[in-house]
Amino acid sequence: MTDDILKYSSDKQGILTGTSLPVDEEQAIKSLRPEYLDDYVGQAEVIETLKIAIEAAMERNEPIDHVLFHGPPGLGKTTLAHIIANEMGSNLTVTSGPALEKGGDLIGILTNLEDGSILFIDEIHRMPKIVEEFLYPAMEDFAVDFVFDKGIHARSHRYHLKPFAVIGATTRVGLLSAPLRDRFGIFRSFDFYSESDLVKITRRSAALLNVHINNNGAVELSRRSRGTPRIVNRLLKRVRDYAQVRSDGKITKKNVVAALHLEGVDEKGITDLDRRYMKTIIEFYNGGPVGIEAIAATLLEETDTLVDVVEPYLLKIGMITRTSSGRKASKKAYMHLGLAPVGRAVELLSC
Repeated sequence: MTDDILKYSSDKQGILTGTSLPVDEEQAIKSLRPEYLDDYVGQAEVIETLKIAIEAAMERNEPIDHVLFHGPPGLGKTTLAHIIANEMGSNLTVTSGPALEKGGDLIGILTNLEDGSILFIDEIHRMPKIVEEFLYPAMEDFAVDFVFDKGIHARSHRYHLKPFAVIGATTRVGLLSAPLRDRFGIFRSFDFYSESDLVKITRRSAALLNVHINNNGAVELSRRSRGTPRIVNRLLKRVRDYAQVRSDGKITKKNVVAALHLEGVDEKGITDLDRRYMKTIIEFYNGGPVGIEAIAATLLEETDTLVDVVEPYLLKIGMITRTSSGRKASKKAYMHLGLAPVGRAVELLSC
């Protein structure tokens, strides 16, 4: 049997070998994430703050101060966490709030961190309260407290950790408790990207994917990407596929328009879910105001999906407004959908 396997591996030009081949060292999936600050496009104030903090920390031979990034999904929070680790030459440990179910989960990670390591916690606002309590002394004093036994035999032991930095990312900064939020020394907010920055990102990503895109194609793709790098990269891959199958492989404005029409993305970057969301407010609730729970129930979607994914961009471009009474559709929403306000909506929009 062993001889047959060796013979097969020999016949297949060394499928089974004792040494690594060049193909083993190739990246399985080409990453479009920049690896260093000089390659990062956009968020200029955030980048300048990080450059100063990283340079100062390296001169003192200390970890960078704890960092908290907050903003809508897809704007580069996770990417910057990896960049900070690369710039400082530190080991990066990645986890998320929902993954840390018990205090022991966090303690196991913390006690294995090396000197100067970085712990990145995505969706940090979803971390359970009991786990959060263990993080307080770890961030402030680089120590964790264990309690042994119970009752009158209970005793506490403090375990000292190696100096490290926590980088937290959240889309819902208001859900973070004040004690946790105050322990972050660098607190930066991410905003949607400008069209010019998205064009630069599109050209860089196209070069990495080895696909040709002209200026008009890059501008049109950026205009439809909701001010979000993650979306521009996702749509770029879909347009690349379309251009490869239905055209000559080159991405032009015509190809972008045709490909994104199939994806349900219009000239403002509004998707089918966005249109359903706005039509629900207009057609079911007379333009609002209406609570987010009612909209979610009507659409059969999760409330978090609407709050984190749909609403930020619609609020940014003025399609909806949020009031103390609920969500309302604006005049722009009616015009974009080609609908005329009726009934009570006429009075509300004329105010």
